[in-house]
Amino acid sequence: MKIAVLGSGIMGNGIAQVFATVGHHVILVDLKAEMLIKAEKIIRKSLNKLGQKDNGIDPNEVLKRLIFTTDKERLRDADLVIEAITENIEAKKKVFQELDEWCESKTIFASNTSSLSISDIAAVTNRKDRVFGMHFFNPVPLMKLVEIAVTEETSGETIQMAENLVKQMNKESIIVKDTPLFVVNRLLVPLICEAITLVEDNIASPSDIDKAMKLGAHHPIGPLWLADMIGLDTMLHIQEALYVKTNDSKYRVPELLRKMVADGELGRKSGKGFYEY
Repeated sequence: MKIAVLGSGIMGNGIAQVFATVGHHVILVDLKAEMLIKAEKIIRKSLNKLGQKDNGIDPNEVLKRLIFTTDKERLRDADLVIEAITENIEAKKKVFQELDEWCESKTIFASNTSSLSISDIAAVTNRKDRVFGMHFFNPVPLMKLVEIAVTEETSGETIQMAENLVKQMNKESIIVKDTPLFVVNRLLVPLICEAITLVEDNIASPSDIDKAMKLGAHHPIGPLWLADMIGLDTMLHIQEALYVKTNDSKYRVPELLRKMVADGELGRKSGKGFYEY
């Protein structure tokens, strides 16, 4: 298939990499050329690392299947376009409206959103039956799960295509109804939120809180380390979206999280969050 990925940030470049690795031709599109240069370096480094462990991966051959471009016209005839831009509903709706006008009628649309309504996104298109959520997890090349979020109008053929693509990537999928945060983040957000509140209330240190969940609940990593990896700005967007949607106090945003984001302490991406990197 010819697959286009819109947005070359940490999620977008990971999604592009996994599709190209299993043989698809991928166009990675971004408005900023410098983002594409960075994405290519990240993908090359990731492929070289994976290639050392798996002789079946030839980094140079995978890269030949990738096109990095600022030209959105290149995605007109794609079979599938996956949007991986900022987690903002108005920005996404604008993009999908434009995609609906640009792309051929055959093109299927997916969003990598982790928290926003697929129904709202699909509503701005004339192909609601071919719009779905395809939520990957970070880091995309390593994480095995993809949440396939469907609306009442998503067709069975679209769902089947999505499930087949996930299998091709040697990943597993779950089908979820279009609901705020789907399944994984719906469970994770309250946990991370409570962990941040424990730090805020000086109950325990970040490292001890993470140790408690690793050794006491058999989690592979702690919630605060995970929050740093996800990005505290992304966590803030997710929690705010869920709280607005549900008005449920368990999704209340800790003031410490707001302060850290305001101070530019975003986790691994900025070099500092609950830990220093």
